[in-house]
Amino acid sequence: EVQLQASGGGLVQAGGSLALSCVVSGYTFDDDAVGWFRQAPGKDLEKVSCISTDDGSTYYEDSVKGRFTMSSDNDQKTVYLRMNNLKPEDTAVYYCAIHRISGMCGYSADYYDQYDYKSRGTLVTVSS
Repeated sequence: EVQLQASGGGLVQAGGSLALSCVVSGYTFDDDAVGWFRQAPGKDLEKVSCISTDDGSTYYEDSVKGRFTMSSDNDQKTVYLRMNNLKPEDTAVYYCAIHRISGMCGYSADYYDQYDYKSRGTLVTVSS
C-alpha cells in the first residue's frame, strides 16, 4: 500500500521558517511529479510547488518564488519543502501528492484529483 505522510507544519510568526517533509512508503520514485498543494480556509486548492523526480526540475507558484524551496531525496523517498519568510497568507493546510507522470508538474491544481497518491494535510499557521 502506498502511503504519503506529510509533516512539519506548525505555528510560526511572520518572517519565520518551517520545513515540511513528505515521506513516501510502498512506492519507488521513477518519472513522477511530486507536488505540494495548500488550501486556506474558504479558498480553493492551490498548487505551491512541484518537483520532477527524474531530473529534479522544480516549479513554484509565483507567490512563493524566492521564499520556498522544494527538494527530494529519492533514496530516502522523501520530499521536502523549505519555507522561509513566511507570510500570514501562507496559512493553509498543506498536502503532498504524487502523479506518475512528471510532466504534470506543469499543470495547475485543477488536476489534483488526477494525482495517484495523496497525503493527509499538515497545518501551517503564520501569525502576523
